[in-house]
Amino acid sequence: MQWTGLKSPAPAPTAAWAGRRPRTARWPRGRLAAARRAVVASAAASDANSSSNTPGRDEEREEAARKEKEEKAAASLLMRSQKYAMLKQQLAVAAQFEDYKEAARLRDSLRSFEEEEPVLRLRRLMKKAIEEERFEDASKYRDELKILAPHCLLKCSSDATTLGIRVQVRSVYIESRSQPLKGQFFFAYRIRITNNSQRPVQLLRRHWIVTDGNGRTENIWGVGVVGEQPVIFPKTGFEYSSACPLNTPNGRMEGDFEMKHIDKAGSSTFNVAIAPFSLSILGDDNDVLL
Repeated sequence: MQWTGLKSPAPAPTAAWAGRRPRTARWPRGRLAAARRAVVASAAASDANSSSNTPGRDEEREEAARKEKEEKAAASLLMRSQKYAMLKQQLAVAAQFEDYKEAARLRDSLRSFEEEEPVLRLRRLMKKAIEEERFEDASKYRDELKILAPHCLLKCSSDATTLGIRVQVRSVYIESRSQPLKGQFFFAYRIRITNNSQRPVQLLRRHWIVTDGNGRTENIWGVGVVGEQPVIFPKTGFEYSSACPLNTPNGRMEGDFEMKHIDKAGSSTFNVAIAPFSLSILGDDNDVLL
């Protein structure tokens, strides 16, 4: 008798197949290992290309390295500059009290320091290279100075003319009013204003931008100069001296004078540039005020 609508049960697995799973297709062992190595190598190459081709990454690393190098150079220059300032101050004190033996010792120490000081040495080398027209060498020394002490490339004097008004400046370091151990450095500067135009002018206001050796900037505004608002006639000039305290042994100043023509009522004011100049205890080739 046969039951309709029902299927016979599947035959039980034989002993030969019991407990075994059907086998799937496999790569030969040698080919599988090679394939894996190829995939890993391809991924590594892709990651390397992705990293090296990231826009700006190399530039960022170079910029960071450059800044770190400049910061180290600035710190080293600060320490050397403080030592130089102390030697000059001690020499002045020894000479004042007529301690000539100590003055002679300090003088020799100062000379030795000046010969070994990298900034002063590179300056001398650059100047000599220019005099001998070895301009490639001069350019190399200048590049080294840019890294070592950017401020030192700026002279302790400047000269600029705006609308016929010429402004000349010279700065000097004043040892007697400085205290290097306390981070106090005093600089004097003298300014000569010459009216080379055909019209009389009056100086109304001043604006200074003072930057210390750490890059901190301060803007200073004031009425006139040394308590005056001088009138400067054609072919004449006006001179005055002033000072600037600084908490680092080097820095820079620049700015402008606000002036107006006084030969015509209602004349507009105009700005006369004061070109950048250095404040530096190392000075430059000319250490005499204007």
